[in-house]
Amino acid sequence: MDDIIKQVEKKTGVKGNDIQNLAKSLSNSDLQDEKSIRKLVRKLGKLANKKVSKQTEDMIVNTLVNGKNKVDASTISKMLKK
Repeated sequence: MDDIIKQVEKKTGVKGNDIQNLAKSLSNSDLQDEKSIRKLVRKLGKLANKKVSKQTEDMIVNTLVNGKNKVDASTISKMLKK
Protein backbone atom coordinates (compact mmCIF):
# COMPACT_ATOMS: atom_id res chain seq x y z
CA MET A 1 0.00 0.00 0.00
CA ASP A 2 2.85 2.39 0.80
CA ASP A 3 4.25 1.88 -2.70
CA ILE A 4 0.95 2.94 -4.24
CA ILE A 5 0.75 6.02 -2.04
CA LYS A 6 4.32 6.96 -2.92
CA GLN A 7 3.55 6.61 -6.63
CA VAL A 8 0.47 8.81 -6.29
CA GLU A 9 2.48 11.36 -4.28
CA LYS A 10 5.15 11.47 -6.97
CA LYS A 11 2.66 11.79 -9.81
CA THR A 12 0.29 14.30 -8.21
CA GLY A 13 2.33 16.12 -5.60
CA VAL A 14 -0.37 15.34 -3.02
CA LYS A 15 1.01 14.24 0.36
CA GLY A 16 0.42 10.67 1.53
CA ASN A 17 -1.39 11.79 4.69
CA ASP A 18 -3.79 13.84 2.59
CA ILE A 19 -4.44 10.83 0.34
CA GLN A 20 -5.18 8.62 3.34
CA ASN A 21 -7.45 11.24 4.92
CA LEU A 22 -9.30 11.62 1.63
CA ALA A 23 -9.76 7.86 1.36
CA LYS A 24 -11.21 7.78 4.88
CA SER A 25 -13.61 10.61 4.08
CA LEU A 26 -14.72 8.82 0.91
CA SER A 27 -15.82 5.80 2.87
CA ASN A 28 -18.17 8.05 4.86
CA SER A 29 -19.42 10.08 1.88
CA ASP A 30 -22.79 9.75 0.24
CA LEU A 31 -21.96 9.83 -3.46
CA GLN A 32 -25.63 10.28 -4.27
CA ASP A 33 -25.83 13.56 -2.36
CA GLU A 34 -25.07 16.64 -4.46
CA LYS A 35 -23.62 18.69 -1.58
CA SER A 36 -21.30 15.84 -0.55
CA ILE A 37 -20.06 15.40 -4.10
CA ARG A 38 -19.42 19.11 -4.61
CA LYS A 39 -17.52 19.26 -1.32
CA LEU A 40 -15.43 16.26 -2.37
CA VAL A 41 -14.68 17.70 -5.83
CA ARG A 42 -13.55 21.00 -4.32
CA LYS A 43 -11.41 19.18 -1.76
CA LEU A 44 -9.76 17.11 -4.49
CA GLY A 45 -9.09 20.20 -6.56
CA LYS A 46 -7.54 21.96 -3.59
CA LEU A 47 -5.37 18.96 -2.70
CA ALA A 48 -4.14 18.67 -6.28
CA ASN A 49 -3.74 22.45 -6.53
CA LYS A 50 -6.02 22.48 -9.60
CA LYS A 51 -8.97 24.73 -10.32
CA VAL A 52 -12.09 22.74 -11.14
CA SER A 53 -14.46 24.75 -13.29
CA LYS A 54 -18.13 25.05 -12.39
CA GLN A 55 -18.95 23.22 -15.64
CA THR A 56 -16.69 20.27 -14.74
CA GLU A 57 -18.03 20.19 -11.20
CA ASP A 58 -21.60 20.14 -12.52
CA MET A 59 -20.74 17.33 -14.95
CA ILE A 60 -19.23 15.20 -12.17
CA VAL A 61 -22.19 15.84 -9.87
CA ASN A 62 -24.74 15.03 -12.58
CA THR A 63 -22.91 11.86 -13.56
CA LEU A 64 -22.72 10.58 -10.00
CA VAL A 65 -26.23 11.60 -8.92
CA ASN A 66 -28.16 10.81 -12.10
CA GLY A 67 -25.92 8.33 -13.85
CA LYS A 68 -27.23 4.86 -14.35
CA ASN A 69 -23.85 3.50 -15.41
CA LYS A 70 -21.05 2.55 -13.08
CA VAL A 71 -18.69 5.45 -12.42
CA ASP A 72 -15.06 4.67 -11.79
CA ALA A 73 -11.74 6.52 -11.80
CA SER A 74 -11.49 6.17 -15.57
CA THR A 75 -14.88 7.81 -16.10
CA ILE A 76 -13.99 10.75 -13.88
CA SER A 77 -10.57 11.07 -15.51
CA LYS A 78 -12.21 11.36 -18.92
CA MET A 79 -14.54 14.08 -17.62
CA LEU A 80 -11.62 16.08 -16.25
CA LYS A 81 -9.83 15.96 -19.59
CA LYS A 82 -12.77 17.60 -21.41
